[in-house]
Formats: sequence, structure tokens, C-alpha cells
Amino acid sequence: MERIPCPHCGLRPLAEFSYGSEVVTRPDPATADDAAWGDYLYTRSNPKGPLTERWVHVHGCRRWFTLTRDTATHRVLDSPFRGDEV
Repeated sequence: MERIPCPHCGLRPLAEFSYGSEVVTRPDPATADDAAWGDYLYTRSNPKGPLTERWVHVHGCRRWFTLTRDTATHRVLDSPFRGDEV
């Protein structure tokens, strides 16, 4: 069973979470044109390998957090969770 390390609740089953999106940098509203906003809203890198993502623990603490996951293996590489196993 796949588990996600919630920084507030510990290791929990994947079914308790909902994927938010890839972490992307928001353009500066004062200088961004329509193309920059379009890229920000709709374009994602979709790499095979490490990706920093936002997740929400919908069936637990209901908090958002960021983690880095390998998209090829689904292994969590970096997380704010400080448990013994990740």
C-alpha cells in the first residue's frame, strides 16, 4: 500500500490525500502578460523523475503541504515529515 508522509499526522494511506498540483512560481501581476498567466495556469513540466508537489490531507488534518516525489517510482524523496521512514 502506498503511503504519504503528512507532516502533521505521520504516514497515512494514499487514499486519504488529494493531489493539488506541481509547485510553480506565480508571475508578477505588475509585469506578466497573458502568455505568462496562461503558462502559470495551464502548463506543467510533467517530468519523469523528481517533482515538487502540493498535497492536501482531505481525510485527516485537512492541511496542505509540499513534498518532493519521484514520478517514475512514486517514492517520496523529501517531505516536512520527520518520522523514521518516508
